[in-house]
Amino acid sequence: MILSRRSVIGGLGALTALPRDAAAAAVTAPPGVAPEELARDERFWATVAGQFHVSPDFVNLENGYYGIMPEPVRRAYHRNVDHLNERSSHLLRTSYKPQADKVRDRIAALLGVARNEIALTRGGTEALQNLISGYRRLRPGDGVMYADLDYHSGQYAMNWLRSRRGAHVVSIVIPEPATRQAVLDTYERALRDHPTVKLLLLSHMNNRTGLVTPVREIVTMARRRGVDVIVDAAHSWGQLDFTLADLGADFAVFSLHKWMGVPLGAGFLYVRESRLADIELAYADETYPASDIRSRVHSGTMNVAPFLTVDVALDFHETLGAKNKQARLRFLRDRWVHRLHELGGFDALTPDEPGMYGAITAFRQHGRTTEAGNVALAEELMIRHRIFTVARKGMIGGDAVRVTPALFTSTADVDRLTAALRDISRRS
Repeated sequence: MILSRRSVIGGLGALTALPRDAAAAAVTAPPGVAPEELARDERFWATVAGQFHVSPDFVNLENGYYGIMPEPVRRAYHRNVDHLNERSSHLLRTSYKPQADKVRDRIAALLGVARNEIALTRGGTEALQNLISGYRRLRPGDGVMYADLDYHSGQYAMNWLRSRRGAHVVSIVIPEPATRQAVLDTYERALRDHPTVKLLLLSHMNNRTGLVTPVREIVTMARRRGVDVIVDAAHSWGQLDFTLADLGADFAVFSLHKWMGVPLGAGFLYVRESRLADIELAYADETYPASDIRSRVHSGTMNVAPFLTVDVALDFHETLGAKNKQARLRFLRDRWVHRLHELGGFDALTPDEPGMYGAITAFRQHGRTTEAGNVALAEELMIRHRIFTVARKGMIGGDAVRVTPALFTSTADVDRLTAALRDISRRS
């Protein structure tokens, strides 16, 4: 796709006045272009970047915490906040529930499941806590298992099952360097060596290193041993292209405000319809019947404006295309990671193996494994080079720095990171 600089800049300016459908069309991928080819087209991705209002004060390579809204979504959110404020409880008591059902329909269609298998939550963490705490098939003495790379709030909830259910907790370690086979072998061995385990927490993509696990294979091996799996897909949905059938999971949690660009405060949980009875009602909820998945969540009076904005965010996602998003994010990750390999003195903590990574990758400088050392490294990147990253901990080999590009990230941005790391390496 060939665009002149004048047409790109002119197009970006026009987007601010476009209605919802026209704004989405502005990021439509050209027909007949493979995702891997489109991923290298900086002019096309400049039009996409123009849909995001990003601070010019630094290069933001810490987009795993929260994925900012594209402009059509941000504007829709502001309209929905105003509408909620104007209509107040009238909206909540009349039109919101049918609108929420439409949101559930839209999410379910994208994931290839039914609406009655989806319950909206205030984020992936709430969804994860509800599924872990509500899982009712544990008996005293049964085991629960998680890995060192799993989300810390999920680990805490699993630990809580000691007092909640009388379970014993098994923590396993994902090896470094990780490979697909090494991950599969780790889970196979752990499940074999701990036959009392009945519940496994499994990250599709973890938030520490960005490693993508072969979920379907692990779910299958766990099921053969009578182990249920709660899949944490909070980071993967919208960053990777998949449906629930690809995971094979009975229980899963998702975030909408990370890689789908929905305003902060939106996520959902999934329970296969035939397994709903295995999750307790939330706090003996009587708002919905026990046959309704919404009885497994009770969040009180929420800010519903994020959910009223989901349609616009999913329009943006679908118009751009999940395959195109995945290819672009992997391309940006590959660009800086491959140069990191050439630089030497650093290790990337996600493998280059196909299917084992997305945008998120953590790196570690040789000999720099402490929390303080990696916090200092992230601070040096920000203060000296104006590149925002974040230190992460909890890995077997020591702490690291996490780098997460986004759809608005350019190749110049990731090249700036490798130049900064080269400078740091020279001065170390």
